[in-house]
Amino acid sequence: MDFRGFGHFDATAPADDALDAMVNDPAVHRVEAHTDLLFRRRHTFHRSRVVLDFGGHTVHTGGIARNTHDNPFGAVLFFQGTVTGDPLTHPLAAAVIERTDAFPVPDSGAFRVGQWWTVRSDEVAGGGSDERELQKMVEVTEIVDGTHIRVGYLNGWPLAAGRRLTWQRVQPVVGAEVRDMVFLGAGQDTGAVDDEYTGSHPVAYEYAVDCDVSGIQATGTFWPVIMRRWCTRYRTVQCGLKNPPTVMYGGAGYLTQQIYCLYGHVADCTSSNVRHLNDLTASAYCQVVNCHGDGDDEGGNPFTTHGQYEHDLLFDGNSGLMDIANSGAQWGNSAKRITVRNHVCSWFTANTKITDLTLENVHVLPRPAFDPSGTLVVNADGAQLRGCTASLFAVAQQSARSTRPTTITDCTFDLPAGQVLVQTPVNAPVHFVRTAFTGLDGTVLRGSGPVRFTGCRLTGAPDAAPLSVGASEIAVDGGTLTDTGIALTAVRDQRLSVTGGAVLTGTNAAGALLSRAPGSTATVTWDLGDLRSTAAGAATAHVRVPDGTNHYTAVAARLTGGRLTLAPAAFTGTSSLLHTSCTEHGVHRDALPPDGPRVNTTTGNLTL
Repeated sequence: MDFRGFGHFDATAPADDALDAMVNDPAVHRVEAHTDLLFRRRHTFHRSRVVLDFGGHTVHTGGIARNTHDNPFGAVLFFQGTVTGDPLTHPLAAAVIERTDAFPVPDSGAFRVGQWWTVRSDEVAGGGSDERELQKMVEVTEIVDGTHIRVGYLNGWPLAAGRRLTWQRVQPVVGAEVRDMVFLGAGQDTGAVDDEYTGSHPVAYEYAVDCDVSGIQATGTFWPVIMRRWCTRYRTVQCGLKNPPTVMYGGAGYLTQQIYCLYGHVADCTSSNVRHLNDLTASAYCQVVNCHGDGDDEGGNPFTTHGQYEHDLLFDGNSGLMDIANSGAQWGNSAKRITVRNHVCSWFTANTKITDLTLENVHVLPRPAFDPSGTLVVNADGAQLRGCTASLFAVAQQSARSTRPTTITDCTFDLPAGQVLVQTPVNAPVHFVRTAFTGLDGTVLRGSGPVRFTGCRLTGAPDAAPLSVGASEIAVDGGTLTDTGIALTAVRDQRLSVTGGAVLTGTNAAGALLSRAPGSTATVTWDLGDLRSTAAGAATAHVRVPDGTNHYTAVAARLTGGRLTLAPAAFTGTSSLLHTSCTEHGVHRDALPPDGPRVNTTTGNLTL
């Protein structure tokens, strides 16, 4: 049926009664619009298997009935499943492992294959008021035994014995689809508080399965254009939003918001001047593909997750500001196995409790209008970056849940002066591989965890400060350090290893390519092997060790020009010094300690 059968040939008269008559008639499976329409009511439907195709015509909502407070489900079209029966709540007698689809229940006789249930864990002890690892709507696929059922979902987070699960049976809406609409939001385009009551938006779903939305182009909507909660299996494609009334009011100004959702696919969508193009909250196994957000200079980042234990999400081929798990401790600040590929933006933060983040070909380009620094920050909890670029890059750490290493491979970073590359809380190993750093000037590696550079290119300037390193262990395996260097802070015991044919050239503001800060009693172990060091001038030291406790070994190093400063005060007591099989070409030795039982600097070297 279509609206013309009810006398609607334009948007001059409200078509709400016609809409209700068609959608609520079970004999009608497809509702079509062939003209523009006007709606002034907010409709709630509970039926399944209906398609609403607006044929690309415009839906007007001027003068729509007032919404209720904080109600993003007050859409023109709200499809809502029904909750049935009483909830079942029980404590877990044993732990529920990650990636399982078999769940314990008090009595499996209460469940039937094909039924849909919501399952929700209790809050994390000592955590935020809404911090739960499990909130999904799942289908029962098998009765395993008297106390276990199998569902269509692989659990993303482990749950300890004693945690409580609540099961609630629902009858979802199935296959209710909305297509091809131009939607004009109502309300005043002022961002005033009253907009939540007077504003309008087209579509919302709750307890819904296989409910796709396509071809909605909206302007000026207050709440999300497509609002979803407790939804499983759906597609949102070829939709867009321009110029919502506000990007500052929480929950408003979105293209699509998805809460407790599974198996969603958002593709080929666009946004301009919005708060979020896509928000995934407590959702899993969803994809966001070929979506693009512009006009994000006010900080309305198009791509986000809420931090309510999202997991296994893929973002591919998108553009626009992005942050992950960054909505606050109330929800847990947590996410796991998020993959972002082929993304372009000017700001990307993923520095909360994000486990096993994967970034591939992500490019963060400075933009004066929002973030002139081009910021990219990640959490050292199994993060792996490949082929990424940024200016202000930093490694943070707020969690330690992963079993995989944190690696940054084949990336390029142009760091601002004084940048803290590895932040203080980082105690996990961080490995840079074939990565290029430029603009180095007082770059700081402050965390205690070991840091390794393999085949990397580090470039500073003759008047720039070297890297200030507080890591317990730093290893340079191959690669080049040009007009920069490594200055150990000696705030703790440290080990420095330089080998693999590493090439050090030039100078820096400290006048030393490898050094330790004076005045500390910390023990520093120096492992210098197959390296080539060429100083820019006579005043530059290849190695400067002024004092403290040191265990120094240099074997097969090639040093050219400059100085070698190994002060006698640095090699007393339990310290040791072995400098052998090295080639020194025009190197000035600064009062090295005399050979003895714990010192050898003369045997086996070639001095030219």
